Amino acid sequence: MHTSLLESLFAAGDSGDLDAFDQFMHDDVVVHAPAGLSTRGLDSERESWRNARASMPGLCHKFVDVLSTASIEAARAVVTGTFDGTYGGLSAQGRQFEIDQAVFAHIRDGKISEMWEIVDVASLREQLNRE
Repeated sequence: MHTSLLESLFAAGDSGDLDAFDQFMHDDVVVHAPAGLSTRGLDSERESWRNARASMPGLCHKFVDVLSTASIEAARAVVTGTFDGTYGGLSAQGRQFEIDQAVFAHIRDGKISEMWEIVDVASLREQLNRE
């Protein structure tokens, strides 16, 4: 079974293997993300993942659908974890969550050159603010 670049990238991020990102993304990668979390460059994206993992123990992206061509990948994932800190302007202590995410990537020379993350932030906010 073929694993897409997106699946490989997010699996590395979820496991904390941020050094592996250079296998999947160009050094000058641009990532468009919600909540002020967009990044420019591989080092900036690694730092964003470090912060995400520190604030969301058990962060896990389960890919449900993936469409790939030589130059574009698109995927839908279910994201789970426990929000325990502050990230992307949201704060919570010990709140479990499950949200939907869509990801689109331009591929150049076998690596991601630009990526868009669409996250159901409203659902996340609602889950974190439940009493």
